[in-house]
Amino acid sequence: MQRPWLNNYPDGVPSEIDSTAYASLVDLLEDAFRRYANRPAAECLGSRLRFRDVDDQSQALGAWLQAKGLAPGSRVAVMMPNLPQYMVAIAAILRAGLVVVNVNPLYTPRELEHQLKDSGAEAIVVLENFVSTLEEVIDRTAVRHVVLASMGDLLGFWKGQLVNFAVRHLRKMVPEYRLPLDQGRTVTRFNMAVAEGTRLALRRAALGPGSVAFLQYTGGTTGVSKGATLLHRNVVANILQTEAWFKPMLDTVGAQQMTVVCALPLYHIFALTICYMMGARLGMLNLLIPNPRDIPGFVKALQGHRVNMFPAVNTLFNALANDQGFARLDFSGLVVSNGGGMAVQQATAELWRRVTGCSIVEGYGLSETSPVATTNRLDIEGFTGTIGLPVPSTDIVIRDDEGRDMPLGQPGEICIRGPQVMSGYWNRPDETAKVMTDDGFFRSGDVGVMDERGHTRIVDRKKDMILVSGFNVYPNEIEQVVNLHPGVIECAAIGIPDSKSGESVKLFVVRRDTTLSESDLMNYCKDNFTAYKRPRYIEFRDDLPKSNVGKILRRELRSAA
Repeated sequence: MQRPWLNNYPDGVPSEIDSTAYASLVDLLEDAFRRYANRPAAECLGSRLRFRDVDDQSQALGAWLQAKGLAPGSRVAVMMPNLPQYMVAIAAILRAGLVVVNVNPLYTPRELEHQLKDSGAEAIVVLENFVSTLEEVIDRTAVRHVVLASMGDLLGFWKGQLVNFAVRHLRKMVPEYRLPLDQGRTVTRFNMAVAEGTRLALRRAALGPGSVAFLQYTGGTTGVSKGATLLHRNVVANILQTEAWFKPMLDTVGAQQMTVVCALPLYHIFALTICYMMGARLGMLNLLIPNPRDIPGFVKALQGHRVNMFPAVNTLFNALANDQGFARLDFSGLVVSNGGGMAVQQATAELWRRVTGCSIVEGYGLSETSPVATTNRLDIEGFTGTIGLPVPSTDIVIRDDEGRDMPLGQPGEICIRGPQVMSGYWNRPDETAKVMTDDGFFRSGDVGVMDERGHTRIVDRKKDMILVSGFNVYPNEIEQVVNLHPGVIECAAIGIPDSKSGESVKLFVVRRDTTLSESDLMNYCKDNFTAYKRPRYIEFRDDLPKSNVGKILRRELRSAA
């Protein structure tokens, strides 16, 4: 196949990576623990955890999990926000030869029950703030062990008194107790489990590239939430692919330790791979932000830091760039602002650059691709409107519904092949067969166009496309243009039934300028869109529904329209 993108790669970026450099994620993490032992690995709520601490405590927790009788390959769920225990828990589960099931801590009982039952998780690490949700469903799941983390536990966790604190106090204060819904399940405090694990030996797990590392559940936007089965080799490959792409720019920082902002939740594949895993590989300090929606608190956490890398989604970039306190921070060390998870809007990109002096580099990926499949060049300033080029060792083709390759410049489904692509959906061979082609490509469900340079532009999700009198209207196009209006903060476009045209466009808008009227915006759209693309209905709202990673939920708008 032709690979026009290779002729447009930046200097210093290889066309291929050696995905066999590490046999497993455990090898990669333990290599980082050794090389950067005395460096701080994480900072949260004003305190720090060294790589050496993550090494010691994850080894102890891993030994504790093995001692509970969890067999190799057993699934362990993790349900908490960005806290240091999360980094320890992930490393512990992997080192014990088990599989991580990342869980959104704001799940409803119904959503949590589905994920625990579908994954067959036998244990869960959960922040006590969310244990009431677990109590509602645990007796209908296979969970036998609960490790209960607490914000109060951080005192002993941080001050190097972990073992003494746990042994002297936690055993007396909070011995193992049982959840009321099932007398067969026990709950152990996180620090107690680690303390007990220090007296146990971690058995080296027989892991290889083909071992399962994560069940990364999709958002369920196309149906029931499914677990993307990510093997150790998938995530290792994506770490090395993104490192190869970003390293030439990151090397300009110099020899000092780099700092990455981890505001996206670690249960999301974007933060998991880019912040935690690639951060560990490069010895970065992860600045953990438990609640990025608290913008004043977020800004306070950034003060005094010379941040080098800032991954985020469009809505977070937009919220920060519009905050006066954020604009007063020091951005002299910021060399990479990488956007993903949703389309980056031009208005947001331009404002972020004015505030920080650093362009947002938009990329693209999915849970099924670990996640990064494409990204823009870091040496190009300004907004490109594309998702960039395939990362090393990755092929992208644009295909029609019959699986035929489309010519350059013609829209079709974006299909991805590379070592980062999942092995399939957990226990769903039928769903796997729908998205994996015979020649190894993953069908993304996204509509895109590739140009002669190998850059791909997202047109939209297939299911979000609006059909107006036989013409295709793509919400992303409408939103990109409307967001450029100075009186608009953000917007979303959906299709609604129309007796004359089949569907028509409805626009939901959050105003920056409260004097902005419907007729003002209608006239703006008349100036910018051909007739069939213009919204017929406009609804002003104070905010738009979003997922916990900041994606605007068009499906909720459709159901309410």
